[in-house]
Amino acid sequence: MKVAELWRYPVKSLGGESLVQATVSAAGIEGDRLVHVEDQAGRVITARTHPRLLGLHAALGSDGESWVDGRPWNASDVADAVRAAAGPGARLVRNIPGDVFDVLPLSILTDGAIDSLGVDRRRLRPNILVGGAEGLAERAWPGRRLAIGGAIVGVRKLRGRCVMTTYDPDTQEQDLGVLRRIVSDFGGRMALDCWVIAPGPVAVGDEVTLLE
Repeated sequence: MKVAELWRYPVKSLGGESLVQATVSAAGIEGDRLVHVEDQAGRVITARTHPRLLGLHAALGSDGESWVDGRPWNASDVADAVRAAAGPGARLVRNIPGDVFDVLPLSILTDGAIDSLGVDRRRLRPNILVGGAEGLAERAWPGRRLAIGGAIVGVRKLRGRCVMTTYDPDTQEQDLGVLRRIVSDFGGRMALDCWVIAPGPVAVGDEVTLLE
């Protein structure tokens, strides 16, 4: 098995960026989920309820900060775009370190699993897409470890999926049948919630080995 794709999401719930290489630390992919969206009451807003956020795309700039569609995350025109996508009062807020992720800091998906589902893999927002996995092999991996490039990660559990999988990452059009199929055919779970045992560099093409 090999690393087929690497993804980072510098702003939570916005479109992510595809990477050739990345550093994996205890906090996951370096530069992941640095910023999130809040409403005027300080509550976190996600694409579950505001799917138009997926139409904005975040990347990590050379300054180590999140950029949105080529502009600094705290620029006034970015603020306008966020309000247009998430409603009046919505704003971007820097995450507090250690309080970033819904579950665990690394999401891993295999090509075999996404082929079985038959949708665009971006709907599941993985950090690492593993290529060369046979069918639904990932479902037997919880409790195991993976050597991925220079890093070792632990697999905690299969990830429960939500309504975000129903939105097309390009058009934001909704297809509720995607989530219905995940629930009916895969028990509502697909991809893997993982944590980092040993940090290290990871690149597309690196070997992925399932460890005992």
